[in-house]
Amino acid sequence: MEYGFTTAAYVVAVVLFILSLGGLSNQESAKRAVWYGIVGMALAVFATLLGPGSGLWLLSLILIAGGAVIGVYVATRVQMTEMPQLVAAMHSLVGLAAVFVGFNAHIEIGRVTAAYADAGLMFPQAEALAGEAAHAVAEGFRGFAAIVAHKTAAEINVLRVELFLGIFIGAVTFTGSVIAFGKLAGKVTTAAEKLPGGHMLNAGAAALSLLCLVWYFNSGGFFPLFLMTLAALFIGYHLIMGIGGADMPVVVSMLNSYSGWAAAAIGFSLSNDLLIVVGALVGSSGAILSYIMCKAMNRSFVSVILGGFGGTAGPAAEIEGEQIAIDADGVAAALNDAESVIIVPGYGMAVAQAQQSVSELVRKLRAQGKEVRFGIHPVAGRLPGHMNVLLAEAKVPYDIVLEMDEINDDFPSTDVSIVIGSNDIVNPAAQDDPNSPIAGMPVLEVWKAKQCFVLKRGQGTGYSGIENPLFYKENTRMYYGDAKASIDALLPKLG
Repeated sequence: MEYGFTTAAYVVAVVLFILSLGGLSNQESAKRAVWYGIVGMALAVFATLLGPGSGLWLLSLILIAGGAVIGVYVATRVQMTEMPQLVAAMHSLVGLAAVFVGFNAHIEIGRVTAAYADAGLMFPQAEALAGEAAHAVAEGFRGFAAIVAHKTAAEINVLRVELFLGIFIGAVTFTGSVIAFGKLAGKVTTAAEKLPGGHMLNAGAAALSLLCLVWYFNSGGFFPLFLMTLAALFIGYHLIMGIGGADMPVVVSMLNSYSGWAAAAIGFSLSNDLLIVVGALVGSSGAILSYIMCKAMNRSFVSVILGGFGGTAGPAAEIEGEQIAIDADGVAAALNDAESVIIVPGYGMAVAQAQQSVSELVRKLRAQGKEVRFGIHPVAGRLPGHMNVLLAEAKVPYDIVLEMDEINDDFPSTDVSIVIGSNDIVNPAAQDDPNSPIAGMPVLEVWKAKQCFVLKRGQGTGYSGIENPLFYKENTRMYYGDAKASIDALLPKLG
């Protein structure tokens, strides 16, 4: 009866998760989609607590309450600028959970084996358990151990492969996400750095893990599992350390996919259909998003994983000219004369929390009858969709927020383009310099507008450390300062 209820609840939860993912693809339905996800997760947790193997109620309630308190605290304290590193941190927890569940499954196999040995029986058996003695031993276990106790030899071998893969994916996800968090938070260098030996070290660790799989499959011992875990932890660390800052949005999406597959592997180990389906949903959606972003960057997924924008093919082209500054009066005068304006936001807008000021700027310009639109690059910010979320939060109309492919051809007929805290996604070197680390990456061609104003704190190169020739072009003026303060200074001068 309880198993039937749990299964039915899981089916409803899966449907809600699918609706949630589908709704997140559209800004108008995103809020409703989030509630689908919340209700689905609450139902899944409730059904699990009442399902087969339930127990330890006090501990379960304490853990749920503790997690809820931490979740509320984090949600109220973390700023939108810190969302990318928060997402990376959440991925690391999923990976760590997969590792712990995998080791627990290994321990349970050993515990069941020892119980059968104490009873003078062999475990696992070649066929389904038979005989009163074997049945009595199996009935002495509860929860996951009870599932293990009823498995045949073939099923135990499958379980060993499942838990091995779960630990491997989880360990890679854990250390990879920790390094991604460090890069996004500025605690680890954003440059692509590899140890001597480069990719051969990763290949060697992967080969060692494969050998450990064969070893563990045949022996069932702890040491090959432990050795593989160390190798997987190294792969996650070295893989992400070797990826440059310009690729971090793809890395976050990729790690999201890894965490999904880790959850699916946990589901197979625990024989939990919900974890399998939800893990597959997260893993496949993350992989698809990574592919879309790589396509938008004109890069293959493999090239990003193997270093992406980490290095150059030769000496970068020399940049001629100088950066010319402009004040609020100059920018306001150009905007008052303009008929069409395209705004390109980047991570600098998030850092300055300038989205509300940008929204007010748009409102004033549109009130004067000017055409104002936004151009959003697929990898703007440090998290997929980061800019869209900020603009939606500031109540910017959805219909004027356009993707790069929708708006790039309009720059030549635009009077003013405004770049707010972006660097790589508006860098003409991607088109003009074959030796640039971002050569071939599609960019927003803001320099083709009649005038281009770039809002930056200073003359730095930005997150990825790549110099931008846009700042030196004749029709570009640098409006230095905090983005919010700079835009607030413009507002009274408009109209």
